[in-house]
Amino acid sequence: MLNNFRQTLAWVVCAMCSLQALAKELPDFTGLVEKQGAAVVNISITQTAGNTPVTPNMQEGDDPFSEFFRRFAPQIQPDQNRDEQSMGSGFIISSDGYIMTNAHVVDGADKVTVRLTDRREFRAKVIGTDKRTDVALLKIEAYGLPKIDKGDPNKLKVGEWVVAIGSPFGFDNSVTAGIVSAKGRSLPQDNFVPFIQTDVAINPGNSGGPLFNLSGEVVGINSQIYTRSGGSMGLSFAIPIDVATQVVDQLRSNGKVTRSRIGVTIQELTSELAESFGLSKPEGALISSVEKDAPADKAGIEVSDVILKFDGKAINRSGDLPRIVAATQPGRKVTVELWRKGTVKQLSVVVAEIPEENKLSHADDQTNDGKTATTLDRLDISVSVLSAAQQQELQVKGGLLVESVKSAAARSAGLRQGDVLLAIGNIPLHSAEQLNEFLASVPTGRNIAMLVKRNEGTSYIAIKLDEK
Repeated sequence: MLNNFRQTLAWVVCAMCSLQALAKELPDFTGLVEKQGAAVVNISITQTAGNTPVTPNMQEGDDPFSEFFRRFAPQIQPDQNRDEQSMGSGFIISSDGYIMTNAHVVDGADKVTVRLTDRREFRAKVIGTDKRTDVALLKIEAYGLPKIDKGDPNKLKVGEWVVAIGSPFGFDNSVTAGIVSAKGRSLPQDNFVPFIQTDVAINPGNSGGPLFNLSGEVVGINSQIYTRSGGSMGLSFAIPIDVATQVVDQLRSNGKVTRSRIGVTIQELTSELAESFGLSKPEGALISSVEKDAPADKAGIEVSDVILKFDGKAINRSGDLPRIVAATQPGRKVTVELWRKGTVKQLSVVVAEIPEENKLSHADDQTNDGKTATTLDRLDISVSVLSAAQQQELQVKGGLLVESVKSAAARSAGLRQGDVLLAIGNIPLHSAEQLNEFLASVPTGRNIAMLVKRNEGTSYIAIKLDEK
């Protein structure tokens, strides 16, 4: 009996020691919050009734991103005769009253009010916003304010602890913690931001608030969440603070942000597409269209080229290219290294400034005009040649209209009725006979890259021949 008691006591003591050891290993956020919490602010927005609501953007559709990527500034929905209100977070970046937040937090606002942790309230002036990165700069007339310390997001490691402070659902200075889940994430329609992904609990009202490392330095701005319900699901995304600072510096000095472009449409290079273009591994940015008379066109960049380096910087994924190009000073001449027809080439391109409003034209759906369709046996699809009027309306030369898709391989690759086949690899298509002749020379089981136009966009898809 005594021995059993001693064994039980020893087990309890051992368990308590283990818990104490574990507690010592877990981070303590109290010092961080005490030091930096006062620099985090609550932002409330008032918008005159009848104006466009400031409800956060939501993206959904019949693509792989079937969930919501939501920018999360909660909105109070009053009746139609009252002003609309929403809220978010921000943080003080200088003691004289400059504040950083998200552009969508203050989008369309008629009045912006900043409330500090000491309960003082100030009317804020919007110095500038940049919707492409979702960054905004505000100014309040106050001095001697506590400000955040900026860290280096490039030094963040996946698995590292991070802390968010903000106003979820209006609860000021709420603290949540988690880890860095991934770095350099690309999100739909956010080509200029390499997001930091975390599992920190982020909810409506956290938008625009800071993400801290354990040194108490801001490494990002909480901007978006991936959610079905509208609340936290452990997938949140922050704008790296170095990207945001570059934007804010331009907003502060010029009131706007200047970026560069070369005039191409790109897509991710899959392993199947890499094989079809003769690359040993899927890296770089695949060019699916080149804008006429744009810098890329003038430099000699062609559809089906794969850009491997831009200005000496490696392009590992397609999303790297827009960010590197955008950060290049307009008018500068840079070297582009690319893969073309099995050879590495170097070209020089002079980048141009992105216009403030970059509107894309949309081509209408096309019809067959009664032309006879030709069946391509190896692809098991039917195509017809585009008429001159269709080519002019779509602004293409040549091309084959897809009339029907029977092949499971073609359907699974994404080919649809109504698509227009522009090229196979880097060979422009003008007739079904030309395409059939090419297909006859391709070994069984090989992937081919088809350049497809659908509505206003063009992209390559990889189809494995004779796969049933």
